This record gives sequence, C-alpha cells and structure tokens, in this order.
Amino acid sequence: MVFGFNGKLLDVDLSRGEVRVTELREDWCRLYVGGSGYATRLLYDLIDKETEPLSPDNVLIVMTGPFVDTFPISPKTAFVTKSPLTRYLGKSIVGGSFGAMLKRAGFDGIIFRGASEKPVYLAVIEGQAEIKDA
Repeated sequence: MVFGFNGKLLDVDLSRGEVRVTELREDWCRLYVGGSGYATRLLYDLIDKETEPLSPDNVLIVMTGPFVDTFPISPKTAFVTKSPLTRYLGKSIVGGSFGAMLKRAGFDGIIFRGASEKPVYLAVIEGQAEIKDA
C-alpha cells in the first residue's frame, strides 16, 4: 500500500444496518492525490448524476489523506457528497483529531449509504466497527 494509507475503508449501509471493510485501490491512491481527491473519485463511481442529494441513494464519504497522523501540521479530513445546494460536488475539509483517530483504528475512510429508521451511531475501535443504537 502507498505510504500514509492503511488500505482499508469502512462501507456502512445504514438502511441495512451492515458494515463491510473494503480495500482502497492503490492506483487511485497514487492518481487522486489526498483524501479529498480519492473521495471525489469514489463519489463519481458510487452515485448517478440523477441521484437526489437528500435521498438515501446519495452517499457521504469521509476520507483521510496520506499525511494524516504522520505530520503534526496535517490533520485534515475530507467530507464529500452530492450537495443539495449545487446538485454537484459538496466538499468540506476539517481539522482536528477525528482523522488521526480513524487512522489509528486502522481505517482511511468511511462511506455512509442509505438511511436508518432510528437514531444510530458508528463505533470504530481498534480495527472493528459496528452500528449501535443511539
């Protein structure tokens, strides 16, 4: 795997209450620089251009870049989805410790799909992830 990546992504289906672990594509890690680039490419592949932004068919991708938790000045995490405002790419880059904690748990990012019928949260601890009732 490319330096700075764990090589694993959580794929969370809130409608079904399921969590899968998938592998990052190494070629994409090299081609689409950083978490934001990788997440943007992933969004392009996961949804159709006709997808309604506020529907359960849309996805929310949370992605860390290769430098997260490697250098003190680079704790940025990208949140990428189809925006209800522009109906195009919606992206937010945030700082803080979330990305580093996700990396330390063994994952580079999370894909959220669907919608839960009840309040839930995702518990990610030491390489394991599960959906729990809130």
